[in-house]
Amino acid sequence: MEPLVVKEEELKLTPFNIEDEILALKKKLNAVILAHYYQESEIQDLADFIGDSLELSKRAASTEADVIVFAGVHFMAETAKILNPKKKVLLPDLNAGCSLAEGCPAPLFKKFRDEYPDHIVISYINCSAAVKALSDIICTSSNAVKIIEQLPAGQKIIFAPDKNLGRYIMKKTGREMLMWEGSCIVHETFNERKIIDLTTEFPSALLIAHPECEESILARAHFIGSTSALLKFTQESDANEFIVATEEGIIHQMLKKSPHKKFIPAPPNANCACNECPYMKLNTMEKLYLCMRELKPEIILDEDLRLKALKPIQRMLEMS
Repeated sequence: MEPLVVKEEELKLTPFNIEDEILALKKKLNAVILAHYYQESEIQDLADFIGDSLELSKRAASTEADVIVFAGVHFMAETAKILNPKKKVLLPDLNAGCSLAEGCPAPLFKKFRDEYPDHIVISYINCSAAVKALSDIICTSSNAVKIIEQLPAGQKIIFAPDKNLGRYIMKKTGREMLMWEGSCIVHETFNERKIIDLTTEFPSALLIAHPECEESILARAHFIGSTSALLKFTQESDANEFIVATEEGIIHQMLKKSPHKKFIPAPPNANCACNECPYMKLNTMEKLYLCMRELKPEIILDEDLRLKALKPIQRMLEMS
């Protein structure tokens, strides 16, 4: 399916309050808007539910809405469709992909898996439906350690596609895992030297990091956790300053929950906005409105593929 093209001139010539129009369409369609923490702040403020991958998966599995509008990236909308085959699932921009998912093509992953038939495959949710279908259990950064710890001690494991998250899990659980060598373009870009400089400038600030970050960053972190865990930590901590080593979209929620605290985005290697996910930021309020008005782009999955991908997701939900 061709991605929905936003005609900028159309939007400029149409005098309406886009937020009001989206809310009206939501009511008309009996839709629910799910948004990841990395979305633009105005989309977060409009969403019915905001969360990380695990939270949004659970919301998608339990929703009674007829239409699911997923303000996130492609693999997230696919997961919602896998869990809700009879519901219409919309993604504002079909080009909103993920470097982890794109770096693990299903044909190559199948070949890799077939070389190790005695290994169970644990795949991070940041992968395509086709890779999920090749997996035994799906996990998120919120529940990965818990899931691995439930496996028999002698069970051999393949972990894909994030090597940094995989190494973090190995360190936490003491389990050896064979890893697919993938990484997140955002979390891999944080610069250790610049972070050291920031900790000198803000000596009372705590460094908090997502486990997708490289090992050198995690070694310096005062707290490591999923996006939701980072948010919760900043609410409960007595500290008033935090250096945040994850996509900076989460800072919007951190400021809403703790407006009296200071949040400093961890700097990337280059002088750029590389600590923003370019895929997440493809979704805009205009595209959100147009996808609901036109009921496209829609996520369509082959039923056989969907059923194969559903099993490891169900195992994740059961184990977490």
